[in-house]
Amino acid sequence: MHQLPEVGRRHSLPWHSKGSATCQQQETLNVNALQILPAPAHIMSEQNSPAQAGSLPAQGTGANPGSAANPMPLMTQTDSRDKWSKKMDFLLSVIGFAVDLGNVWRFPYICYQNGGGAFLIPYTLMAVFGGVPLFYMELALGQFHRTGAIPIWKRICPIFKGIGFAICIIGLYVSFYYNTIIAWALYYFYSSFTSSLPWTSCDNPWNTPNCTNYFGKNNVTWSNFSKSPAEEFYMRKVLEIQKSSGLYDVGGIRWQLLLCLLLIFTIVYFSLWKGVKTSGKVVWVTATLPYVVLLILLIRGATLPGAWRGVVFYLRPNWEKLLSTAVWVDAAAQIFFSLGPGFGVLLALASYNHFNNNCYRDAIVTSVVNCLTSFLSGFVIFTVLGYMAEMRDVEVEDVAKDKGPSLLFITYPEAIANMMGSTFFAIIFFLMVITLGLDSTFGGLEAVITAIVDEYPHILAKRRELFVLGLITMCFLGSLTTLTHGGAYVVKLLEEFGAGCSILAVVLLEAIAVSWFYGIQRFCNDVKSMLGFAPGMFWQVCWVAISPAFLAFIIVSSLLDQPPLMLFDYQYPEWSISVGYLIGASSFICIPVYMVYKLVWTPGSLKQVRKSRM
Repeated sequence: MHQLPEVGRRHSLPWHSKGSATCQQQETLNVNALQILPAPAHIMSEQNSPAQAGSLPAQGTGANPGSAANPMPLMTQTDSRDKWSKKMDFLLSVIGFAVDLGNVWRFPYICYQNGGGAFLIPYTLMAVFGGVPLFYMELALGQFHRTGAIPIWKRICPIFKGIGFAICIIGLYVSFYYNTIIAWALYYFYSSFTSSLPWTSCDNPWNTPNCTNYFGKNNVTWSNFSKSPAEEFYMRKVLEIQKSSGLYDVGGIRWQLLLCLLLIFTIVYFSLWKGVKTSGKVVWVTATLPYVVLLILLIRGATLPGAWRGVVFYLRPNWEKLLSTAVWVDAAAQIFFSLGPGFGVLLALASYNHFNNNCYRDAIVTSVVNCLTSFLSGFVIFTVLGYMAEMRDVEVEDVAKDKGPSLLFITYPEAIANMMGSTFFAIIFFLMVITLGLDSTFGGLEAVITAIVDEYPHILAKRRELFVLGLITMCFLGSLTTLTHGGAYVVKLLEEFGAGCSILAVVLLEAIAVSWFYGIQRFCNDVKSMLGFAPGMFWQVCWVAISPAFLAFIIVSSLLDQPPLMLFDYQYPEWSISVGYLIGASSFICIPVYMVYKLVWTPGSLKQVRKSRM
């Protein structure tokens, strides 16, 4: 999934049982704008061998009344649709999308900031009642309807089709900045192939008098003006941010980063151009390599002096923090953006599954892997932060104040530079960062590709390679502003507003449309036709009430608490915040605009529409 925006700090709904029947009444009135079409039951050989009801007893085995009455229309998608070559291709793709850079840096920071070990309580509760149910819902929707985020609404509730367009626009915004972060990692990866890492000393042309190297030296005073060699390398060599005065003057393009980004998009193109047949093979490397590297770094970090200080600081419980609303907001935002429902990726990836694939088990397994990876990465990060605190002779809290890209490109590299075998550990660390980022990019762009190709199959289905090339080219051109000397400021703005509250609002409407308009009974019947058993009462209650409330809670809390936007020592001007809101609104506005369009151009008067909803 894409890098997590700072949502949270910047940051009795009864289900009406008439939802499904209401939409059937609309067919006689020919009011297609609000018509909920019967879901396609993919009549193929797969359906003749449904999953056994007892395969997962915890899921619930009661049959839903009325399931026999669920219409079984002719199949609208043929068996020619691409499928995953192996089940593991799909699982690794989902895990690779969900486990991204945010798992490595943001979860450890949020955990220690919000009560250490005590934070695991709200995190687990938010995962069980909010994140995992939404994750399961999207996998089931994608697998049953076998189509992307735009055309799927023709079968659920056509008036909500704007959700699909909004998802695609958000996916493009994410691609504009997220791949630039991967390009930064690629620059570091290339720079690591030296006997002495370039961010080890203060003797380089880009260093300033404030550069202070305290590793391996005595009587070194660390002041508020001190800058580590790693910090100056990142800011003055990689970004060259000193050549920009802010968003008013972002400066020229860094040609080195331009080449890095070009290579990243080239890899992305040749991984996606043939569909899941190629991307499913690439993820065997990009999704598994990070776990090998994390294990190596964990073992190395545990052997460093002061590592125990970091672990204690990471997990020491502060129970009083649980009384703060902000902690619960952070837990909800973290689990939601970590699992990634609402980005259309889960819909797209699951749409290439076999009809009777056990998506329930997939949802549980991949969600658990995602959460455990976040927890594991905390040990990897904080053993090193404890080591740095020991070397600086300061508290762990003073070292751990950095978050986001600063942790990936300043704090951790600084620690690596002063380890034995620093070159080796730098190479594998940045290789891990690159692969983590690529997995999420594959998923995000595949969601856009699948949605548009499925919406216009007669035009694009046989021209996928050209369409993907055009999309990648557009994403590359859209990323150029992030490659300037002030590109980091643009990255932060897009990260904050491109996929912040807008994606939360999108997935809230998605949950409401499926549970309340399409009908929870009909959706459960769909799942039963695939798996052989219907979702239990727990899942139904979550989909109808708890998960929407969970999302509304994050949105309201985020809008009520919006501190000034800052990066390094630069405070964003008011006009840039207004631009940010326009960026966020530009995607969400697709939903009401499409609703109005559908109501205006659909035969039938508004009075008929209203009667059909009664």
